[in-house]
Amino acid sequence: MEEEYTALLAHQTWDLVPPPPGGNVVTGKWIWTYKRRADGTLDRYKARWVLRGFTQRLGVDYDETFSPVVKPATVRTVLSLALSRSWPAHQLDVKNAFLHGTLTETVYCSQPASFVDPARPDMVCRLNKSLYGLKQAPRTWYSRFATFLITLGFTKAKSDTSLFVYRHGDEMAYLLLYVDDIVLTATNHHLLQRIITSLQQEFAMKDLGVLHHFLGVTVEPRPSSLLLHQR
Repeated sequence: MEEEYTALLAHQTWDLVPPPPGGNVVTGKWIWTYKRRADGTLDRYKARWVLRGFTQRLGVDYDETFSPVVKPATVRTVLSLALSRSWPAHQLDVKNAFLHGTLTETVYCSQPASFVDPARPDMVCRLNKSLYGLKQAPRTWYSRFATFLITLGFTKAKSDTSLFVYRHGDEMAYLLLYVDDIVLTATNHHLLQRIITSLQQEFAMKDLGVLHHFLGVTVEPRPSSLLLHQR
């Protein structure tokens, strides 16, 4: 819990303010969860401060909520292309992805349980960044990430807006995005690493190395093919 709370403060997620007269204050709760490795073994436990988004009010503290995710057919197509051209492919994971999203609506929430400011216990949090549980959280994260990719020279594919394409001379790269899970492939290792470094300078992101597991599917390289399975 302390690690998550520290991350919330580091991202300047909120400002403490008096409760808004007649405003909607979204409550939240601590959720304990865990992450597993590709082989199914336990990686680590973690706690998240999750808001009760079902108490939000349309037109008051949220509006648009749709957020695209990459299509399975797009994943297979890009992996086939990378294999045929012998391109390196890595998988990346974004830590606290939703905390990177910037809200356009004014949202108030209660202070996290067990971390209420003793000097200001009656104050509420006016959010600057998105939080897990908010209806618009996936959308704000996608918008922030996509906007940054465009500054790096990527463009959205017309066929799938979660596929981002980079072209510069003879260099090319494809980036697949499914919420906070990323697959990146490029013409060479130098370009691949250059993009990863740029992403890590902007977001808390971990390079998980050569692609081996994505969206519950294990990726096994073969002499002239890739085997995708869920054994």
